[in-house]
Amino acid sequence: MNIRYMLIIGLILLTTSITGCNRTKESPLAGRVHAGTPIPDSAMTMLLEQYRVPGASIAVIRNGNIEWARGYGVIENGKPERIDTSTLFQAASISKPISAVAALRMIDRGYLQLDEDVNLKLRSWKVPKNPFFKEHSITLRMLLSHSAGLSMHGVPEFSEGTTIPTLVEILDGKSPMSRDSVRVVIEPGTAYRYSGGGYIVLQILMTDVSGRSFDDLALEYVLKPEGMHSSTFSQPLPENLHARAAVGHLASGKRIAGRWHTLPEQATGGLWTTPSDLARFAIGLWKSYHGKSSVLLPQKLAQEMLTRRIGDFGLGLYLPSAGAPRFSHGGANGGYRCHFVLSISSGDGLVVMTNGDAGEKVLDELLSAIGRAYGWFN
Repeated sequence: MNIRYMLIIGLILLTTSITGCNRTKESPLAGRVHAGTPIPDSAMTMLLEQYRVPGASIAVIRNGNIEWARGYGVIENGKPERIDTSTLFQAASISKPISAVAALRMIDRGYLQLDEDVNLKLRSWKVPKNPFFKEHSITLRMLLSHSAGLSMHGVPEFSEGTTIPTLVEILDGKSPMSRDSVRVVIEPGTAYRYSGGGYIVLQILMTDVSGRSFDDLALEYVLKPEGMHSSTFSQPLPENLHARAAVGHLASGKRIAGRWHTLPEQATGGLWTTPSDLARFAIGLWKSYHGKSSVLLPQKLAQEMLTRRIGDFGLGLYLPSAGAPRFSHGGANGGYRCHFVLSISSGDGLVVMTNGDAGEKVLDELLSAIGRAYGWFN
């Protein structure tokens, strides 16, 4: 097993909800995927129909460059509009690494510090003290690495016509969609505990310190520098972008109510983007890590981000300890499933975004087929 094999097979084994490689029948992609060229439309049509996923969009990265990108299927079931490389998808939790880079850019400019108590600069809301939160302050490093001991794994999403609460209302459990408030539930800094709620705190910290909206900060610090011109953190999605947006679908293939959900928790899951834009982000971070470019981050901060902290997580990114060095993140909002991965050494990887709740099955098939085509399984 070589490095590229471990890159992909490790992702498949470690990604939650991925179905696994043992299938009862041959994949529609078998023998149809070849390195350097997009997957044939006919093969992808069969794959999408098999899992009742209306569409998918893919970008393949090779040696730190986008080798090819292609969209497949339809924007909405029962309608003719096709997905192409400019179609927008909800990135869901892939928003977190982009948010983490924006926060690190604010550190580079002197607005924030990695190891300072976040309550010192939070104004709109403070992390409440409790028995779990006696000896240790919560720091930005802890928020980014999911080691702050905070609750709320996933965040509430809001359907069309629903009253959108403030972030403070969500943090305090006053939103009708919130299951609980965001509070410290284990001693900060002692364990990995994934918390979308922690990234809500991050969003408030960044906006409190700067006096600016989160989408403006992300645009200045990440999206614009990396040429991610098809990406936005604006929530709700602006009307002028509706025609470009893939509609979310349930696992049955039925459209979700209102086409897609709104997430005021932008730093946690509010990014709309394309696989090509996410590939540009991953490549930019890879170049910063190796000192090839400082457009996204100075090398020191990029290496800080891609250093494993507690568990297999760095600052905003998953860094599996098993297999070849790589960084990745997945995303699952209502109606959307997506994932990206990039080898830290070779700069090889891929981004896949789908507009269906059954999209993780499509991800599994594509990771396997593309990995084999590129020799990652040799």
